[in-house]
Amino acid sequence: MDTVQQTTTPVATTDDAKRVDELLAKARKYIPEDRFGIIKDAYAYAASAHQHQVRKSGEPFIEHPYQTALFLADLKLDPNTLAAALLHDVMEDCGVSFDTLSEKFGDEVARLVDGVTKLTKTELQRAEHIITEADDDSVDDARSASIRKMLMSMAEDVRVVLIKLADRLHNMRTLNALPYEKRILIAQETLDIYAPLAHRLGIWDIKWRLEDLSFQHLHPEEYKHISMRLHTKRDEREKYIERVRATLEETLEKNGIKAEVTGRPKHIYSIYKKARKYEAMDRTIDDIYDLFALRVLVQKVEESYAALGIIHTMWHPIPGQFDDYIANPKDNLYQSLHTTVLCEGASPVEVQIRTYEMHNLAEYGIAAHWLYKEGRTADLPFEEKMKSLRQLIEWQRDVSGDDEFVESFKTDIFNNQVFVYTPKGELKELPAGATPLDFAFRIHTDVGVRCIGGKVNGKLVPLQCELQNGDTVEILTSKTVRGPSLDWLNPNLGYLKTNSARSKVRQWFTKQERTTNLQRGKEIFARQIRRLDTSMSESGITELVGLDSVEDLFISLGNGTLTVAQLVTKLFPQQESKPEAAPTPIDRKSLSSSGIEVLGVGDMLTRLARCCRPIQGEKILGYITRSRGVTVHRANCANIAVEAEKEPERMIQVDWGKSQSLYPVTIKLEAYDRVGLLRDVTSLVSEERVNIASCVTEEVEDKSFVTLTVYINGIHQLNKLFAKLEGIRGVMSVARATA
Repeated sequence: MDTVQQTTTPVATTDDAKRVDELLAKARKYIPEDRFGIIKDAYAYAASAHQHQVRKSGEPFIEHPYQTALFLADLKLDPNTLAAALLHDVMEDCGVSFDTLSEKFGDEVARLVDGVTKLTKTELQRAEHIITEADDDSVDDARSASIRKMLMSMAEDVRVVLIKLADRLHNMRTLNALPYEKRILIAQETLDIYAPLAHRLGIWDIKWRLEDLSFQHLHPEEYKHISMRLHTKRDEREKYIERVRATLEETLEKNGIKAEVTGRPKHIYSIYKKARKYEAMDRTIDDIYDLFALRVLVQKVEESYAALGIIHTMWHPIPGQFDDYIANPKDNLYQSLHTTVLCEGASPVEVQIRTYEMHNLAEYGIAAHWLYKEGRTADLPFEEKMKSLRQLIEWQRDVSGDDEFVESFKTDIFNNQVFVYTPKGELKELPAGATPLDFAFRIHTDVGVRCIGGKVNGKLVPLQCELQNGDTVEILTSKTVRGPSLDWLNPNLGYLKTNSARSKVRQWFTKQERTTNLQRGKEIFARQIRRLDTSMSESGITELVGLDSVEDLFISLGNGTLTVAQLVTKLFPQQESKPEAAPTPIDRKSLSSSGIEVLGVGDMLTRLARCCRPIQGEKILGYITRSRGVTVHRANCANIAVEAEKEPERMIQVDWGKSQSLYPVTIKLEAYDRVGLLRDVTSLVSEERVNIASCVTEEVEDKSFVTLTVYINGIHQLNKLFAKLEGIRGVMSVARATA
């Protein structure tokens, strides 16, 4: 991460001795002294190799590998891992070869160092992109390639990633020495990838430290605000939690349970995330349930449940705030009972109850496997969990692009998980929000492509239904391979949550005949162009999405390589997709201005042209009227083209402002006439939180034509609404109406 600088001043010998003594003092707690030799030798070799180097922070370079090893000693990693941590920069920064390390420290240590070095090289290349102001795409490509290498290395030896996490932790502690742009890049990457990775591996201590350090750099004002809020009530909070702690410990002892009860600090980033959720509910940081938290450690599993019963007898439990992770362990090995109760003064307090062994695993996660085990039998639970993790990694290997691979890990592995059962009682793990269709592809690709329906807890459910913890899922399949629907790839329709399942669907379509994909793509393209009413040519769109020919464009749409959502984003890059807020009353007067910025002039009265009704995200032009300010048209509006020829001096550049506004759009819908059609249409629009201004229906023979005027917040919401309306039974076509 750092670019080393050279100095002629060697590291002081007394400092070396102190570092070795401190490291060995930690190691002595779990490693026999006859295994200290490799650690001492590794430190001496690293100190000599880095002797004339200092970091950007000004400290001797050896301090970095030393701090990395020191933290891994806190996690009780084995001697070879500690040695590799001390040596992890000698290949990259000192030119030491793999063969040299292998000869001096053995193949295992050399492989660990080599694994970390390969990841670091890509990181440094990415940092150079930032310094030379390379384009964003090349920076993102290098970043994704680096992360992909790291994640794939987990399948081979997870200790490489443990060293990398400790390395990143120390780098985050000294991040202020780097330029602002690099600090922000590194902090965001840490929050997006490294902290979730630590969580996935069950290493809570690294996870919260990385989160808080990243948050401090990315949002310094919010960090200071929460820190000050916590500090101002610190004495009051500590006195309260001590009273509750002492009361609980005494009560447990009276009931024959010897337990260690401690206060558990809440970390700043976790408070920030909860505060953001509470803001949406018009609540404050003081309402967060677990600002007060206790942890109860007992000797036996049965004592955990006994303690839970006593706690629920002492204080009133809050409904919906209990989780049993002992009976249903998390995917990262975590086990504990969680409950939130109303204690003194009706203050909510979160209580975690677990055994000492569970606590050790909760703090150190997968790292606990390497706690020195001379002569012990194989760690079967660990091997089972690593088998599960490796399987998840293997499912990602077929993903082609590095960006897609990383995104797949974010959704499929780093997200919160739900645990569901097969009809035979086998437990399956999926990301939160996963559907029966995701479950089908997780079982097997063939089950996924043959899927025609699903049952959850014995009841038929839509394939878009979100699975919940404890659900039993049964997949209904066709005897013949009908193949998946292309709608499954449409994120607006909600069929698939996992990238791994979407990747398998795309692969299925890619294998189909070129002619079929070509025809399907033409139909999708024609429908989408009709929806969006864009005047851009086929060749222009082909060039915009980076393909070589119009035929490639159609085939990419037909086999799902290019999704409709991606096409819309390319066509309308001005508006990013944003989370949708709850509907608010329409202020019709505000619609006349609609957040338009008149470029180079300042504030002017603006209104949207009724002839073409532009919406957020579309290219627009302004026309200066004689008495009504600026009228804003879509760039491809026929009326504005006429005016531009007659009076070009009245044309003016305009752009969409940052404010969130609603825009009137007229949609025409053609469908087979049936009872309940209009109800289904209006109900769906309402469910999408879209306001209807008017609705006109017309029946011609057996067909029904519905004209809706709705208020939407931008092109992405409009595209999503089109996709949902086309899914209504009997609907033949949906298009945007123009004057």
